[in-house]
Amino acid sequence: MTGTSPAVVSASKLGLTFQTNDGPVQALSNVDLTIGKGEFVSFIGPSGCGKTTLLRVIADLEKPTSGTISVNGMTPEQAREKRAYGYVFQAAALFPWRTIERNVALPLEIIGLSRVEQAERIRRTMELVNLSGFEKKYPWQLSGGMQQRASIARALAFDADLLLMDEPFGALDEIVRDHLNEQLLELWARTNKTICFVTHSIPEAVYLSTRIVVMSPRPGRVSDVIESTLPKERPLDIRETPEFLAIAARVRDGLRAGHSYDD
Repeated sequence: MTGTSPAVVSASKLGLTFQTNDGPVQALSNVDLTIGKGEFVSFIGPSGCGKTTLLRVIADLEKPTSGTISVNGMTPEQAREKRAYGYVFQAAALFPWRTIERNVALPLEIIGLSRVEQAERIRRTMELVNLSGFEKKYPWQLSGGMQQRASIARALAFDADLLLMDEPFGALDEIVRDHLNEQLLELWARTNKTICFVTHSIPEAVYLSTRIVVMSPRPGRVSDVIESTLPKERPLDIRETPEFLAIAARVRDGLRAGHSYDD
């Protein structure tokens, strides 16, 4: 956590062990991490290192078996009940029989907002993700990138301060991914939300983040936390600068140091 920002997420000695038919599997071990308000924190590491598991613990989709974690000063369960976060999955997961605006409205319907309030939130969030004018379209009428932006709009509809994103652009081609990375940074700058972002991509992690959490496998633990020295305004060509490449090299070294290729 940087400066004196209040903690949005705080984990101490966090661990999670899954019980399977083949015996216990330790997914997370001794995770200590604090994320401050307004930060953009990426989690990166090899497959199986616990990145998504940690995100799911924050979201109360998995229960830790040791240590402590708080979200906005509450337990993850309390934070979920108070709808203190929005969650964006790897796939857009839109209902094909609902228009885009009705997909975005779904969580608002569930919490019982009036039609008037729903309409205002839909308008505002569709504008934030640059999808105004596509409200009446169905998911199959939109490109993959636009579908994922609709998924982000749905997560933003709660108007929660915390946005959890699990590899939302992983299945998209590089050109679309670059464009959505730019748009996500613009969205973050406009809303000042706290974002936790899971990725396998070193350039994506460095481009987007204020801090990069490097995780090691078996069991998942934090091996390095890298502070970004890049300015908040980041055109895509910043990725060719020596400063960017130096941060990327440190992330790569951290991944290499934490990964045993003999396993």
